[in-house]
Amino acid sequence: MAEPMTSNAPHGSALFRSLHTSARPLALANAWDAAGARIVEAAGAPAIATTSAGVAWSLGAPDGDRVPRDLALDAIARIAAAVTVPVSADIEGGHGRSPEEVADTVTRVLEAGVVGVNIEDGTRPPGALAARLEAVRAAADRAGADVFVNARVDTYLLGLGDPATRLRDTLARARAYVDAGADGVFVPGVTDPDLIRSLADALTVPLNVLAGPGALSVPELGALGVARVSLGSGLAQSAYAAVRQAARELYGDGGYAASLRQALDYTEVNGLFDTSG
Repeated sequence: MAEPMTSNAPHGSALFRSLHTSARPLALANAWDAAGARIVEAAGAPAIATTSAGVAWSLGAPDGDRVPRDLALDAIARIAAAVTVPVSADIEGGHGRSPEEVADTVTRVLEAGVVGVNIEDGTRPPGALAARLEAVRAAADRAGADVFVNARVDTYLLGLGDPATRLRDTLARARAYVDAGADGVFVPGVTDPDLIRSLADALTVPLNVLAGPGALSVPELGALGVARVSLGSGLAQSAYAAVRQAARELYGDGGYAASLRQALDYTEVNGLFDTSG
C-alpha cells in the first residue's frame, strides 16, 4: 500500500464529522485515482470520497464487490496519500465475506489515513449489514480511531420491497444501522423533495443523498435537511464519456480538436505531483 499521509488523521476525523450539516451540506465529487483526487482538492473540496465503481473500472473489474480487496485498498491508500483533506472510503459491502473480514478491511483503510467509510447493504438482509457495522465500529475502537461510518440503504436504488412500504422499510433499516454504529445514512435513488424531507426529518443522524441529472442543487437539498451530497460514480462516468468521445472522433473522421478542447494543461496536471521545483 501507499504510505499514508498523517494529515488525514486524527484531526481530520473531527473536521470531517463537522462538515456534515444541512446548513451547508458536504458536497463530494467522488474520486477513483490520485490525480482525480488532487484535482478535486485543488477545486476547493473540503474532503474527498472515493467511488467503488470508479476504482473497480480503473482496475479492470465490475462494480459490486468484484474487485480484489488488495487492489481496491491499494487504490484507496494512494488517494489518501495524495491529498491533505479528510478522505472517506467507499468499501462497498466491506470487501469481506464475514464481519471479521470486514473488520480487517476497516483496520487497513484506517492505517492508510482514511477517516470515514461508506458501507452498503445491497440485497443483503438488514441484519447482515448491522453485524458488519458492529464489526466496523469494533475495529475502529481497537485502533483508537474516530471514523465516520456512513451506512448505505439500497431500498430505493435497487427497488427493493413493496413501494407502498418502502419509506417505512428504509427507515427501519436506517435505525437498525444507527443502533449498530452508523454515524450517517446514505439513501441513493431518491430525488422527490417530499420523500427526502421525510427521510431527513425521521433520521437522528446526517442524511446523505446521491446527486445527478434531475436532482436538486446542493443548497436546495440542504434546505430539505440533507447534510451530505455525493456524485457517486457520476464523475467517473463523465470522464469515460470524454474518453469515448475523443476516441470516436479520432477513429471516425481522424480529428481530435473538438474532443480535446477541454483538456487540462499538461503542466497544470503534472504540477499537482511534481514537487522538485
